Amino acid sequence: MESLAEQASLSVANTSQHLQVLRAARLVEAEKRGLFVTYRVAEGVEGLILSLRRLAEARLEELEQITQAFWASRGALEPVDGEALLARARAGEVTVLDVRDALEYAAGHLPTARSIPLHELRARLHELPPGVEVIAYCRGPYCVLAIEAVRVLREAGFTAARLHSGPPEWRAAGVPVVASP
Repeated sequence: MESLAEQASLSVANTSQHLQVLRAARLVEAEKRGLFVTYRVAEGVEGLILSLRRLAEARLEELEQITQAFWASRGALEPVDGEALLARARAGEVTVLDVRDALEYAAGHLPTARSIPLHELRARLHELPPGVEVIAYCRGPYCVLAIEAVRVLREAGFTAARLHSGPPEWRAAGVPVVASP
């Protein structure tokens, strides 16, 4: 709970209250282990969120225009297809880079992905193999962390692109998502 409170810039007490309301609504599940409680999104909630996003995308024409203008202003970063990425990563043709924080990475990532949070990327560029294309991803199609990572990588001389989707989309499509302890 402390890490979630920190990420959301909320007090622990406020975060606890929010989680209790979500738990009462059965939108999150909790498991107590000693002094700690681990919360996770309840089954089906992720699908609901994806459905709501797809509905908004279908019903709000201006959303597509705003999204395209945003991507164009960032150097027309082309998204990479998830299925093709997995095949290329398994063949060693690309390095897959998860730029979310370590807790998000541990909660679920692509099997071939390396974790380098965006705020550590510049200092850890030497860990990436030279001459191999880097595909960065974060939380999904509207997450800007991967866009910034691609910018940093390109400035450092890497060939880089962003993966358009994130863990919710992968799970919905049946793509394997690995969780770390």
